Amino acid sequence: MSEVKVNACAYLIDASIYIFRYYFSLPDHWWTEDGKPTAAVYGYATWLLKLIKTQQPEKIAACFDESLQLCFRNDIYAAYKSSRALPDELLAFQLSACKTISELLGVPCYASNRYEADDLLATLAKRCRDKGTPVCIVSRDKDLAQLVINAADFMWDFPGGEKQTQVRLTSKLGFPPHQMADFLALTGDSIDDIPGVAGVGAKTASVLMQKFSGWRDIANNLDKLSTLEIRGAKSLAEKLGGNREQISMALQLTRLVNNAPLGRRYSVKPKKPDITGLKLYAKELGFGKNFSTLVDKVFDKK
Repeated sequence: MSEVKVNACAYLIDASIYIFRYYFSLPDHWWTEDGKPTAAVYGYATWLLKLIKTQQPEKIAACFDESLQLCFRNDIYAAYKSSRALPDELLAFQLSACKTISELLGVPCYASNRYEADDLLATLAKRCRDKGTPVCIVSRDKDLAQLVINAADFMWDFPGGEKQTQVRLTSKLGFPPHQMADFLALTGDSIDDIPGVAGVGAKTASVLMQKFSGWRDIANNLDKLSTLEIRGAKSLAEKLGGNREQISMALQLTRLVNNAPLGRRYSVKPKKPDITGLKLYAKELGFGKNFSTLVDKVFDKK
């Protein structure tokens, strides 16, 4: 199969990953006039400009998280992501500013107080595929591996990461990436406070994903587990069979929703950037002349 042109893909951005990357890595060299730090916004903005300049995407969208503690998953399991604190006022300001920057650059933005950014990405990915457009999931979040479904899809931790195709992810994980939700339902995910089955680690779950199509297939074949060449195979059926309800519940947390509401004006087609508005807003954020020069270079303004 010939390689798909990079800019023919829909670039679906997991914005929070990159905002927090710069929030924790950049020094506080940028401030608003009233004293709000804006380093994370500066880092995200320059990163997004680089993506636009180098990839020249014909289809693009950015998804933001606004559902912490309000997500439908909290209705299923109250402790979901309970160890994560809500952003304080200063961080919330930077998160909102990153969304504004994206919009000024012409990037369609999506957020919801009931669905996570991952669900919005899954929904956008499905809509793109339904129209024959391959997707590039711009992220390094393992949960999003389940969105690499077709041969032309890939994940990319832009700019330095390797493009993770379906083949590469399968080789790396030991099982097809679309099974990631089932894998995490067995092992649990401490980052998201999702419980796993005691005694079922990553190695065991990986073997199960190789032998079966997912949790439902495993549940229908518990009698065959004792013959698997893995440690603790004889007691595996009892462990899994005794935790059916927990695993099924966890799967509702780990599996991404691909029919989240996106609004009537859904689009992944970039709009014309508001260069004047972008520069004015950047000035308010304390970015200085270097940022304005970068904007001119990206959009070939002299």
